[in-house]
Amino acid sequence: MSGNRRPTIKTVAARAGVGRTTVSRVVNGSDLVSADARARVLAAIKELNYVPNSVARGLVTNRTNAVALVIPESESRLGSEPFFAALIRGVSGALADSRTQLQLILVRDQAERDQLTESVATRRVDGVLLVSVHSTDRLPGMLEEMGLPTVLAGRRDAGEQLSYVNADNAGGATAAVHHLLERGRRRVATITGPLDMDVSRNRLAGWHTAHREARLSADEALVEEGDFTEESGVRAMRSLLERAPDLDAVFAASDLMAVGALTELKRQKRQVPRDVAVAGFEDSVLARHTNPPLTTVRQPVEELGRTMARILTDITQHGAPRRQVTLPTELVVREST
Repeated sequence: MSGNRRPTIKTVAARAGVGRTTVSRVVNGSDLVSADARARVLAAIKELNYVPNSVARGLVTNRTNAVALVIPESESRLGSEPFFAALIRGVSGALADSRTQLQLILVRDQAERDQLTESVATRRVDGVLLVSVHSTDRLPGMLEEMGLPTVLAGRRDAGEQLSYVNADNAGGATAAVHHLLERGRRRVATITGPLDMDVSRNRLAGWHTAHREARLSADEALVEEGDFTEESGVRAMRSLLERAPDLDAVFAASDLMAVGALTELKRQKRQVPRDVAVAGFEDSVLARHTNPPLTTVRQPVEELGRTMARILTDITQHGAPRRQVTLPTELVVREST
């Protein structure tokens, strides 16, 4: 070749005496190529020192080798909640070996939702990983209508049809509340996440289940809704203490809300765990550094991210069917109970 021009798929096709589609099939390992054509294409690739690019690969596969991780939250929420950092680590780690580009998309307003819609409609990504799923969110349905492979972190409800990866939210919550009851606590409050989310409803269901199995009544006055943030944990704990000053334990549906509960209990001079025992959910890095260290339910967030990415890769690259996976949780007992 003259000069320093980089060889293209067209150049390889001309040298091998085949069409560009045949070159792309060889590059992607397709069986729809004769042995003779494959040998000529491979010889031309070696002779020209051709490096396939994503456009060439896409001629046959119609793939961009990029997926979007969509998080409908603000930057401050993304930065303050350890859950998101761990999930991103899991996703990016699983995609690294497949040479798939990860696009992180925050959807905070209608303009960004429109931008996501455009990316999907023009097929700039092969699939979507969607986090923070609410029951009324139209985004999963929109992605399904567009035929774009989608994997959810969690699910919209028990009848979810899309692929998802979930933690055993109800089972983990049941274990945490059982633990509090077994420690002799009888007025166990709970701070829930947003109740338009399946994850929150299932953790609340676990609180109910533990009371039912212990043959104790579950007092609805001991339920307060939060939004998974530390600030909502403070507010919820304050409201609970106003309504039920005799409560002796609280199960928060996230570690961050548990941290908020600890802050409010300290402000009101309630000793933990002597006066009020506290348990959380996630086993984030925060749980080991609270005072006292936090009893919590460990959910494998990085594994959740890895599993989501693998399911999406199997669908986009190998045509695998949808999958729905629930990962186990584990109670980690520390000094707060």
